[in-house]
Amino acid sequence: MNSLSNISLKDYREFIKNACCKYIGTNSGHEKWTRRDLTRPIIVQTHIDPVPEFIIKNALRSLNLNKKDFFDILYANEAAIQKLKEGLEKK
Repeated sequence: MNSLSNISLKDYREFIKNACCKYIGTNSGHEKWTRRDLTRPIIVQTHIDPVPEFIIKNALRSLNLNKKDFFDILYANEAAIQKLKEGLEKK
C-alpha cells in the first residue's frame, strides 16, 4: 500500500473533491471544504506542498475513511466513489 507522505497539494484537492466535498472559499491561504455529514469543515493550507501526513490523516478521520479509501478515491476508482456517494445518501 502507498504511503500518505509526499502527497501533492493538487492530488489532495482532487481527493477532497472526489470525496464529495464542496469548496466553500479561501481565507488567508486556507481553503475550506465541507460535506453535509461533517460537523466541521476540512481546512487545506494552500502554502504547504506536499501536504503533511498528519493533515491527511485528520481529514480521513473527519471523513470517516481509511488509507485504502484515500487511494481508491484519489485514483478515481469509480466503485469506491459510488460506494461513498451511496453511504452519504443514506444519512
